[in-house]
Amino acid sequence: MVKYPAGTLLLDLKIEKGPGKTVSSQLQLALRDRILAGRLEPGERLPSSRTLARELGISRTTTIDVYERLAAEGLITSKVGAGSFVSTAIGQDRPEEIEGPIEEEAREPHHVPALSRALVKASALISERLPHRTRCFTTALPAFDAFPMALWSRLMAKHWRSGRDIVMGYGDPLGYWPLRRAIAAHLRANRGISCEAEQIFILCGAQEAFQLIGSLFIDPGDKVWFENPGAIGARNSLLASGAELVPLPIDRDGMVVDEGLRLAPDFRLAFVTPMHQQPLGVTMSLKRRFALLRAAERAGAFIVEDDYDGEFYYGKRPLPTLKSIDTKGCVIYVGTFSKTLFPAMRLGYLLAPEPLVEVFEKVVRSYLHGVASNPQVVLADFIEQGHFATHVRRMRKIYAERHQALLNAARKRLSGLLDVVPTNSGLHTIGHLPPGLCEATVSEAAAEREITAAPIGAFSLTPVDHQGLVLGFSGTPPRDIRAGIDVLGEVLESLCGGNTAGARKRAAVS
Repeated sequence: MVKYPAGTLLLDLKIEKGPGKTVSSQLQLALRDRILAGRLEPGERLPSSRTLARELGISRTTTIDVYERLAAEGLITSKVGAGSFVSTAIGQDRPEEIEGPIEEEAREPHHVPALSRALVKASALISERLPHRTRCFTTALPAFDAFPMALWSRLMAKHWRSGRDIVMGYGDPLGYWPLRRAIAAHLRANRGISCEAEQIFILCGAQEAFQLIGSLFIDPGDKVWFENPGAIGARNSLLASGAELVPLPIDRDGMVVDEGLRLAPDFRLAFVTPMHQQPLGVTMSLKRRFALLRAAERAGAFIVEDDYDGEFYYGKRPLPTLKSIDTKGCVIYVGTFSKTLFPAMRLGYLLAPEPLVEVFEKVVRSYLHGVASNPQVVLADFIEQGHFATHVRRMRKIYAERHQALLNAARKRLSGLLDVVPTNSGLHTIGHLPPGLCEATVSEAAAEREITAAPIGAFSLTPVDHQGLVLGFSGTPPRDIRAGIDVLGEVLESLCGGNTAGARKRAAVS
C-alpha cells in the first residue's frame, strides 16, 4: 500500500450525521473493521487527528477520543511527535480479547462475461509474447551498456526546467510537432522515404500502431497476408481485430507473393518485415517487393511495413525500404525506437500514406491519449542535434562485433550441433538444429540454464520446415556471448545423449 507523509488516505470512509447516529461510534467501528480486515496494514501511519477531523468534517475532539479507544484495544499505537500507527502486533498475533473477525459479506458466484466473437475465434492462434529478460541471446534488446546515459540525462534535465505545459500537460495526441518533423527529416535522409511531418503519428510503440491499423482497416473475416513464421505482437493485434490471417511461407527472397495470390487474392492487408524478416532474418528481394506492391494495388489493399531494426546493417548498404519505392500510396510504414534507443521509452511512430493522413488524424485525436510529452521533446533534441545519427553509427559497429563474436564462438563450439546463420542486418539471427533434436525441448533446457533460445515454432501460425533457434546478440557483450555459447553447447550435447559425433555426422549428411 502507498505510504503518505500525512497518513494514509481514507477517502472511502463515510460518516452519517443524524438522530440516533453517534459519530464517534461510526468512526471507531469503521477504523476497527479496516484494521482487522487487513485494509490498513500493520505499521501503516494514520492521518493526524486534526487532518482526519478536517477531511470528515467532524470535531477534532471526536477523532482524538476514537484514537484513544483504538489504542486502548491495542489496535493502534501513538508516538509523540510522529503520529498514530496501526499496531504491528495485528499481523502476528491478533489479541484474543478483540471480538470476532469481520464477517465477510455473502458473495454471489462470479459472472464470467462473454468475450467478443473475434477474440474467441482468435484465441487459438494468439500467442504469448516472448519474455525480454536481460540475459544471453534474448532478442530485441539493444546494448544498454553502450547507451549515452549522461547525454540523455542532460537533455532531460534541460526540459524539466522548461515550460511546464510541455513536460506536464497532455500534449498533442498526434505527437510533439518538432519530433514529427525530426523523424520525417531522418526518414528522408537515411531511409530514402519521401514524406512530410504531417504524415508522422507518434504512438506508444509499434504495437499500438498495429492495433490502430487493425481497428481502422479490418472487418471480421477480412484476409490478411502474414509471414509464416512472423512477428508475434503484430499477429496478436491483427487477430484481435478479427482478421483471418493467411500464413505465407518465407523463402530466400522473402514472403512468397504467388502463394498469397493463390490462397487469398482478395486480401485486405499484408504484413511484412522486408528489411530483416522476423524471425528468419531474410531480406526481401527487390523483385519480390515490386511483386507485393503490384498485388496490393490490384487488390486495393494496404501493406504494413514493420521496419523494426532496419537501421542496423553490416557491410553493404541495404535495399531501399518498401515505402521508398511505393508510388501508389499502398504502404503504411511503422517504426520504433525500442531497438535503436531503449524499449522502456515505449515510443514508436506510423507513417501514413498521404490519402490516409486525414483519417488517421481524426481517429488519433478522437480515441488515443497520446504519448507522454517529456520523452518526445528529449528525443526531438536528440535527433535534431545529430546525437541519434551518431548513436546509430556507433551501434552498427558494436552489433557487427557482437554478431561476429557469435559466429566465431558457434563455429568453434557448436559444429554439428547448431548451424548458426550469418545475417546482414538486425539484432538477431537463427541457428538450424540437426535432425532428431526438438527445438522446443532445446529451448526449455536452455532456459533452465538461464539462456534464451526461442524456438522458431513460437513465431509460426502453422508448422514450418525450419527447426531451429532464434538468437539475439545485440544486448550481450562478446565475452558473455562466448560464455553463453559454451552453455548452449553443453545443453545440446546433453540432449544428444553424449553422442555428439553422431549428431555432427547427421548434420553433415543433411
